[in-house]
Amino acid sequence: MNKFKNKIRKKVFDIGFDSVGFTKPIVDLKTSKKFKDFLDKNHHGEMKWLERHYEKKKNPKKIWEEVKTIMVVGLNYAPQDNPLKINDLKEKANISVYAKNKDYHVIIKNKLKEFKDWFDREFKLDCKIFVDTAPVMEKYFAKKTGVGWQGKHTNIVSKRFGSWLFLSEIFLSIDLDYDKPSRDNCGSCNDCVTICPTNALYEGSKIDARKCISYLTIEYKGPIPISLREKIGNKVYGCDDCLSICPWNKFSEPTKDKNFLALEEEKDLRFFLNFDENIFKKYFFQSPILRIGWIPFIRNILIASGNSRIQSLSCIIEKYLTHKEPLVRGTAVWSINKLYNFKKTELFHKLKTMEKNEYVKFELNCLD
Repeated sequence: MNKFKNKIRKKVFDIGFDSVGFTKPIVDLKTSKKFKDFLDKNHHGEMKWLERHYEKKKNPKKIWEEVKTIMVVGLNYAPQDNPLKINDLKEKANISVYAKNKDYHVIIKNKLKEFKDWFDREFKLDCKIFVDTAPVMEKYFAKKTGVGWQGKHTNIVSKRFGSWLFLSEIFLSIDLDYDKPSRDNCGSCNDCVTICPTNALYEGSKIDARKCISYLTIEYKGPIPISLREKIGNKVYGCDDCLSICPWNKFSEPTKDKNFLALEEEKDLRFFLNFDENIFKKYFFQSPILRIGWIPFIRNILIASGNSRIQSLSCIIEKYLTHKEPLVRGTAVWSINKLYNFKKTELFHKLKTMEKNEYVKFELNCLD
């Protein structure tokens, strides 16, 4: 079996993956209970698919009954520069490292399909391939396979790649020798917990997603809580603070995959404020940002614009005060008031008189 396994491992690396490990398709009871506790506390927020997928997550055989070995593969996407530097550039739209080029789901899926085709030709066997949209406990299995351990930021950390690994899984219908699991190597370090702007991390490797900036700017579709808006800073899609601060990153090297290298320097908030929905779709047509849709994206841009304190942006934000979408109008009210004393203007009083939507009226009343 070792010869068989080595042949598979070699192919994975030839395709372009950077890490690989093998383990049995069993989730232990402790992990299942921890995930159930996360759901029971509603720390997953609006990500209700996690509830629907619970039974499959705790038992991979409910995804594919024939699975006997789970192979986890990792792909390095480490940036060339530390993303924390961008936090101080208040005029810039701060986009998470993984979303600055092409959609990683597409890139990885193509590599996995190449493996699947090879596996079928070579061994006349089927396998199942999954990127991170599948109901698989991928971080749990990444640790079991030795690919990395789950850091206190809840993501995988690798001695070789730091916090910058995309994970995906391949289910095999054959028994192979299993790799040794990774040991936790975070020690007493709490840098990722301390740096989180919204205190979303707690008790080591636990997270309340409802406070997480990545969740708020990507998964959450409603009005972002007022208490968290200033803490978001200039982040308009995701947050890399807890990943970027990890000391293990000093051993990582920037990705060599051109699909994950930033296409260009960060754009000014003004650049995106001048978008409309059609421009948004054209500009991000190959990006994972397209998935969240135009309305949540401009909501994020408006919040970052308010946090920028750049008063010259107010003339552009003003047009969003009468936008057809209440979420955009309401966020624009908060944003423009951060740039100048909007509640003392005639326009403010006019909008208060005309507005019919209860949410937008709430935002207006909060300025009184």
